[in-house]
Amino acid sequence: MEFAELIKTPRADNVVLHQPLLQALEGTLCLTGHHLIFSSRRRDNAEELWLLHSNIDSIEKRFVGSLGTVIIKCKDLRIIQLDIPGMEECLNIANSIEALSTLDSVTLMYPFFYRPMFEIVEDGWRSFLPEQEFELLSSMTTEWRLSYVNKEFSVCSSYPPVVIVPESVSDDELRRVAMFRQGSRFPVLSYYHTKNKMVIMRSSQPLTGTNGRRCREDEKLINATLRHGFRGYIIDTRSLNVAQQARAKGGGFEQEVHYPMWRRIHKCIERFNILQESLIKLVEACNDQSHNMDRWLSKLEASNWLTHVKEILTTACLVAQCIDREGTSVLVHGTEGTDSTLQVTSLAQIILDPGCRTIRGFESLVAREWLQAGHPFQQRCAQSAYSNSKQKWEAPVFLLFLDCVWQILRQFPCSFEFNEQFLIMLFEHAYASQFGTFLGNNENERSKLKLPQKTMSLWSWVNRPEELNKFLNPLFEANSLVIWPSVAPQSLLLWEGVFLRWNRSSKHLDEAQEEMIKIMNNNKELQARVNALRRQLAEMEAN
Repeated sequence: MEFAELIKTPRADNVVLHQPLLQALEGTLCLTGHHLIFSSRRRDNAEELWLLHSNIDSIEKRFVGSLGTVIIKCKDLRIIQLDIPGMEECLNIANSIEALSTLDSVTLMYPFFYRPMFEIVEDGWRSFLPEQEFELLSSMTTEWRLSYVNKEFSVCSSYPPVVIVPESVSDDELRRVAMFRQGSRFPVLSYYHTKNKMVIMRSSQPLTGTNGRRCREDEKLINATLRHGFRGYIIDTRSLNVAQQARAKGGGFEQEVHYPMWRRIHKCIERFNILQESLIKLVEACNDQSHNMDRWLSKLEASNWLTHVKEILTTACLVAQCIDREGTSVLVHGTEGTDSTLQVTSLAQIILDPGCRTIRGFESLVAREWLQAGHPFQQRCAQSAYSNSKQKWEAPVFLLFLDCVWQILRQFPCSFEFNEQFLIMLFEHAYASQFGTFLGNNENERSKLKLPQKTMSLWSWVNRPEELNKFLNPLFEANSLVIWPSVAPQSLLLWEGVFLRWNRSSKHLDEAQEEMIKIMNNNKELQARVNALRRQLAEMEAN
C-alpha cells in the first residue's frame, strides 16, 4: 500500500493551529505518511509541530459555513485544534488523518521508516540481554541456571528464548510445568535479593480446574526456591472470589495440600476495561475547566485511579516485606502473568534494589520485567483516554506502573538517579514512538518482525550523554537502603506532570527546577574547592 493513496490533500495554507497553553498560530499544514506537520509563517520556523499519526487517539470534525475545524486528541493526552478554510480540504485532511492513524499493519508504522540523525554509540537491542543479567547472578550463587528450553519460542510464545530457573530442575521438567500453567508461563526468576538470598519468581495461574489437578514438577520447581525449614508466600493478584471463579474455566490457584510450605495471599488488582475506564474518567476530570473544586475532587475520586495506584503499591510493599523482613521467597501471579504480576514484581525491585533506581538499572528493569517478560504493549497501548472504539485489550497497565514509580520518586527525591521527565518520556514512547522498542506484544513477535534489524532501539537514543543529561536528577545521592513508600491517602498525589501538563503551565516549576540545579552545581563546585584546599593544607603541614 502506498501512503499517497490515503492523502487526498497533502497541504493546506492559512490553517490556524490551537495548542494547549500556547497562542494560536497561522501557517501551513502538511501531511506525510507518518506525520502531521505544521509550520508557521515565521522565517526561523521556530513555531513548528511534528505530530506522529500513531500518537492520534481520535479526531472530531466541525463545520461553520466554509470553515472546518479538526480537533485531534492525542495518546499523550494533548488536544490540538486545526481551523482549515474550505470544507472539502478540511474533510480530505480529516479523513486522511483518520486513515493514517489507524493503520492495521505494524510494518507500516514509523519505526520501520525512521532513520536516525544521531551517531549510534550503543546498540540498545543488545543492551539488556538475559545472559548479561545472569553473569552477575552466577557470581553470587550456583543455585540458578540459564535455560534455553524456550529456544525458538517452542514452549511459551510470550516468554523470551532464555530464562533463569533453579539449577535442580531439568528442561524436560520445565516442559511439563509449562503444560500446567496458563499460556505455558511456568515460574521463572524475577529477582534475587543478595542480602539474604531470597527470590521473587513470577508465572501465570496453575491450571488446577475444578477437579484439583496437580503437577509434581511444578511443586518441585517452586519448592526449589525455599531454604530448608522456611515457608514461602504466593501472592495472587486476584481476589479469592475471582481466583475461585477461574477454577470453573480450567484455571485456579495452588492447593494447600500440594504446596504445604507455601502460604497464599490474595490481593485484588484490577485489570483491562476497569483500568481503561478509570483512565478515561481521570482525563475527563482533568480536562474539566469548570473550576468548581468540589466537582473536580468528586470526579477525581470517582475515577478510582489513585485507588488502583494504592492497590498496586500495597501489594509491591507486601512482596518486598516478605523478602526483606520475613526472609522468605515469593511467587507472584495473577491470571496470565503479563500485567498486574509485572507491576508488582518490578515495583518490589525498586523498593528493594538501589540498582533499579539508577537510569541504567531502571532501563534494565523495563527490558527484563516488561519487554522480555511479555507485557503485550501493542494491545495495551493501542489506544489511550480519548478513543471512541472500545477494544477489549487496551489498559493503561504500564502507565499505572510509571505512576507508582513517580509516587515513590516523589517520596524519596534523593534516592533516584532519574527525574520525572524520564518517566514521562517512557510513557510517551510506549504509546507512540519512532523507535521499535515497544512494538509487538512479546519477544516472539519482535523476532518475527525483525525489529532489531529493521528498527532503532529507544535505548540507543536515550543513553547518549546529551540525552541522558535531560533525565538526571540533580538531588540524587546513592542510597543502598530498602525504601518503604507510604500508601496512606494523603501520601498519594495526582501525577500532574502527565495528567495536568496540557492544562496548567509548568513555568514556575521549571524555573524552580533550574534554580535547584544551579544551587546543586554551585554546591558541588564549592565542595571541590574545599577538598582542594584541604589537600593543600595537608601537604603544607606534611612539609
